[in-house]
Amino acid sequence: MKYWILFIVAFFALSCGGKEGLIRDFEDGIDEIPTENENKLKLHVGSYNLRLITSSDLGVKDWANRKQWVRKIVDTHEFDILGTQEGVISQLDDIVMDKNYEYIAVGRDDGKLKGETSGILFRKDKFNVLSTGSFWLSETPAVPSKGWDANINRICTWIQFKELVSGKIFFFFNVHYDHQGAVARLESSKLMLEKIKEIAGDNPAVMTGDLNAEPTTDVLTTLTSSSVLWDSKTVTTSPAVGPVGTFYDYDLTKVPTSRIDYVLVNKSIKVLGYKVIDDDFTTGNIASDHLPVSVDIEF
Repeated sequence: MKYWILFIVAFFALSCGGKEGLIRDFEDGIDEIPTENENKLKLHVGSYNLRLITSSDLGVKDWANRKQWVRKIVDTHEFDILGTQEGVISQLDDIVMDKNYEYIAVGRDDGKLKGETSGILFRKDKFNVLSTGSFWLSETPAVPSKGWDANINRICTWIQFKELVSGKIFFFFNVHYDHQGAVARLESSKLMLEKIKEIAGDNPAVMTGDLNAEPTTDVLTTLTSSSVLWDSKTVTTSPAVGPVGTFYDYDLTKVPTSRIDYVLVNKSIKVLGYKVIDDDFTTGNIASDHLPVSVDIEF
């Protein structure tokens, strides 16, 4: 198993664009997307809140029991890239063990190993990582910090990928908004728009995350009314599949209606399919208190 763990390197002026946050370059600079008339690249991406390891989760809710079902979901649905939330480093290790995946993640508490992550899993046979970074959802995004009225530190991790066959370059952002601070959630959306434009420019970009907000809230409409990002469910060219909700709080007796997990895309990307994966319900095996969202994209 091979994985990346990034250690904090805060830059306050990385370029004339002034990128802030934790960043590591794997090749020189940030390349532009090829302009040639190439074949379209199709990818299967997703977002999945793994539910952290906690002593309050007992029995079937314990990670020791859940991890086998998370691994099965990843195996069955064959994601090219999966944005995860809440998982600590040991959970990501459990998922990628003996698999054709790597991950990039940093702990939200120190920018190293401490605390939950917004880790991104990806197929190591399909992509090169050109650059990657993290920033915090706060007024001081370059350093580990808690923003506005948030209850805890919140972090976004991003990767600039190059797909090996096509040579196409794109960006993937993964984030987890605060569960208590209403101001923090709204300000986080504003910050995400700013950072995506700053880091990705006009290149194809995907944003995944648990935003702890429903689609009709200003947290989401700030993103989707910006002409920068679209909710994949609303722009998919085929009917959406699965339940409406993505959070079910371990309750297999009710169809989930709370939709707080998202895959958003910018204007460079076409959405071919959207699905909320309800394997927990069809099998009766609890993998997490959230259901994963899977999306087929093309660019």
